[in-house]
Amino acid sequence: MKKLFLFLLFFGITSTGFCQLKNRTFEEVDSLQHIQKRKIIIFIHTDWCQFCQHMKATTFKNQEIINKLNSNFYFIDFNAEEKREITFNNRTFKYQPSGNDVGVHELALQLGTNNKQLIYPALCVLNEKNEIVFQSSSDLSVSDFIILLGKLEK
Repeated sequence: MKKLFLFLLFFGITSTGFCQLKNRTFEEVDSLQHIQKRKIIIFIHTDWCQFCQHMKATTFKNQEIINKLNSNFYFIDFNAEEKREITFNNRTFKYQPSGNDVGVHELALQLGTNNKQLIYPALCVLNEKNEIVFQSSSDLSVSDFIILLGKLEK
């Protein structure tokens, strides 16, 4: 009986549409745009940024946000200190070291720099032609992010 209850509880939770946020890569998005055009939302962060970690734990765990991002956008969770080369939009971007195990990725600088500064967390929205249509450098709450998504869906 206990096993049946646990099975039904687990089945009920997984069948109610509770799903994970689909995180894409830049290379995937390049290919996916040929199949279905969508805006791209890029969350630029670092592992040491407490505001970035807060957004990951709250905003990007919200089920309404997850559903909207998965249905209407391509979402990229991008660590600005990523060391691998990334090819996106017919260009290759590299990690630029600036000290002993310190640096930033060229693509993070390209997409996240606003007013000549890259402040974390950064959010960049690209249109279907990979042109920047929105940038933000702040810890967006769930409600603010839902409002932003509503505006971007139009």
